Amino acid sequence: MPIRPLVYAPDIRLKKICENVTEITDELRQLADDMVETMYEKKGVGLAAPQVGENIRLFVMDCEQGEEGQKGKAYKIFNPVIIQESSEINEYEEGCLSLPEVLVHVTRPSRVTMEYWDENGQMKTLEADGLTATCIQHEIDHLNGKLLLDYMGPVKRKMALKKLEKFKKETLNDR
Repeated sequence: MPIRPLVYAPDIRLKKICENVTEITDELRQLADDMVETMYEKKGVGLAAPQVGENIRLFVMDCEQGEEGQKGKAYKIFNPVIIQESSEINEYEEGCLSLPEVLVHVTRPSRVTMEYWDENGQMKTLEADGLTATCIQHEIDHLNGKLLLDYMGPVKRKMALKKLEKFKKETLNDR
């Protein structure tokens, strides 16, 4: 399974609202598999389709990975919809594969219930809390064209973009 190249902010593809998936094809299952491998390779816990240049409502996640690289349960989530969220909130320092080396404190509901299609087109419901709930909300933000940059004030955003440009020059030009 090939590792997909990541799309980095401030790429316009990350700001688009993604299209619903109407049918889960073998090609989309392969995309989801590739995204899982890319997520593991880049040491993320979630990855949304726009982060690999695809404008569809798909994300993958595995919030149960171990420190030593052991894989937990990888979810392949098509057309996710949060149907319930708690009034309790959590604040996490979130990172993003499309914004490497940038961490942002984000406050979100601590528990969510999500409906989605799995890779076989079956409707599923997932109740989540903690990191998994945060990951779901973070990835759905991506599908709605919202980035961690949108949670920052103008000064921090400018500093983050400067840091990102430095990362891209140092890392991506080495290839």
